[in-house]
Amino acid sequence: MPMMLEIITAERQVYSDEVDMVIAPGLDGQLGILPRHAPLMTILKAGELMVRKDGEDMYVAVSGGFMEVLSNRVSILADACERSDEIDEERALQAVKRAQERLANRDSEMELERALASLRRAQVRVDLVRRRRPRPGQPPPPPGSGETAA
Repeated sequence: MPMMLEIITAERQVYSDEVDMVIAPGLDGQLGILPRHAPLMTILKAGELMVRKDGEDMYVAVSGGFMEVLSNRVSILADACERSDEIDEERALQAVKRAQERLANRDSEMELERALASLRRAQVRVDLVRRRRPRPGQPPPPPGSGETAA
């Protein structure tokens, strides 16, 4: 029995479908959600979200937000969210570099916190796109897996 998953940002609905499992980046670690999970409301940190449907995994980078699990439905309200096949690795690397420069040139503790959060979000995107692309000698992802050979 699958459960309904909706991933929404302020700009768009990223995903809406029945799924078999969700693994989300909670503040205290990874949260695994299966059908008929107990009700839950939690904050998500920047990280990798995995969605399993019919034995195939799809990965998205989330930059924080909230997750609610209620009545066999998972609702994720993400600050920002990108599927692995939507991430431009070069742009993500540039964002990491900018965040590192802000860290080096910060003037206050508030700037330190913002720069660290920015670096974490950018690094999640780079890590996700690099981890999900095929390695030399590895076959490309199967069609419909939500991944591309970047």
